[in-house]
Amino acid sequence: MDDLKTGKTTVKTVYAVVAWPPEQANPAELAQLVRDHWKIEALHHVRDTTFAEDASQVRTGNAPRAMATWRNLAIGALRTAGTKNIAAGLRHNARNPHRPLTLLGLR
Repeated sequence: MDDLKTGKTTVKTVYAVVAWPPEQANPAELAQLVRDHWKIEALHHVRDTTFAEDASQVRTGNAPRAMATWRNLAIGALRTAGTKNIAAGLRHNARNPHRPLTLLGLR
C-alpha cells in the first residue's frame, strides 16, 4: 500500500478466519471478499447517515425493500454523475425540480 503523503510503500499483514480448506482460501480471493464487504458497509453507512435509514418507520411488507431500492437508485445516480458527497448532491438536486430528471436522463 502506498502512502500518498510520504510516497512510502508499506506492507500490511491481515489474518482472517474462514471455514475453507487452504487450497480454496487464496490471498487474492480473500482480499477481494474483504474489499467487497467494505463496499457494502460504505453503502449502508451512506444510506443510514444521509437518509436516516435506521430511524425509518417503514417496516412492513415490501415497503422497506422498495425504499432501499429508491435510496440505492439516488446514490447510484449521483455517484455515476461524479458526486463525491451524496448529502451535498441531494441538496443540490433538490433545489431545482428539473435537475434529478436531467441526472436520470429523463429530461
